Amino acid sequence: MFSVNHQKFMEMDELSLQKVPYFFIIDFLSENVEIYQEHEIKKEGLIIDFQTFSNTKEIHKLNKKVVWKSYPETLENFQTGFNKVQENIRLGNSYLVNYTRKTRIETNLTLEEIFYHSNAKYKVFYKDFFVFFSPETFVKIIDGKIFTYPMKGTIDASIENAAEILKNDRKEKAEHYTVVDLLRNDLSMVADDVKVDQFQHIDFIKTQQKDLYAMSSKISGKIKPEFEGKVGSIMQKILPAGSILGAPKPKTLEIILDAEGYDRGYYTGICGWFDGQNVDSCVMIRFIEKQEDQLYFKSGGGITHMSKLEDEYQEMKNKIYVPIH
Repeated sequence: MFSVNHQKFMEMDELSLQKVPYFFIIDFLSENVEIYQEHEIKKEGLIIDFQTFSNTKEIHKLNKKVVWKSYPETLENFQTGFNKVQENIRLGNSYLVNYTRKTRIETNLTLEEIFYHSNAKYKVFYKDFFVFFSPETFVKIIDGKIFTYPMKGTIDASIENAAEILKNDRKEKAEHYTVVDLLRNDLSMVADDVKVDQFQHIDFIKTQQKDLYAMSSKISGKIKPEFEGKVGSIMQKILPAGSILGAPKPKTLEIILDAEGYDRGYYTGICGWFDGQNVDSCVMIRFIEKQEDQLYFKSGGGITHMSKLEDEYQEMKNKIYVPIH
């Protein structure tokens, strides 16, 4: 169906075993794995802003009113893939599917301006090809331990008692439980003593369009001896990221490739910085891509047997924003 790039994962292992710092970018299907040592980053037209690594420059204030238009597909279009997903859930082939869409957008901002003026924990601008501003950590590896922080479930913060409603929403809760369970299993492939350290923590996210609450948890484990220092092998084992795929993983991947009908490419892949000892990586969501002269925003959400078509369509549209203030 597709070919994982084993060679590149081995290269990552070699560098991490030698403790050579590098930045890596891996697309959704692990077909394209790119590795940049520190001196190569700048000349590749890559600007990165992580908490653990940044090569940004000083910027001026944005002296223009932001123009932002999106052209989402019709509900009928959205429904075609949604029905395929629901049918597979009914048949028991999957119990959580992350269904995503590609939406044309128009803005007077360049990708680089979006990079510099958006607020997010993880931001990357890549060769005038894509930009993302992601709130979601994939995994962190710190002193031989691995951590992940699944984020599932969002709500408009302006709703009264929004945080409480989110915590008690049956669908969001079920989705969150599933992803926590899935990622706990994923970490168990590369780590021992895997446990959930924090469950259903509520985070506040500020954006230009609206403020949101999001639900996250924290899972940790101790890297198994055979994976120690092998960043590439660890990534290869646990990709694609469970939070943007669903469960069980192999079958759900088949469902996604059939239902979405477009190529995710780097969207929902991962990228990260290895500093010579530790790793900080993120899931590439909140993602804008340039194809010829058009800009596309890729977004979506988790579908379970409780999902309602109109709500999922609305969620997909709600996520087409840039957190600029």
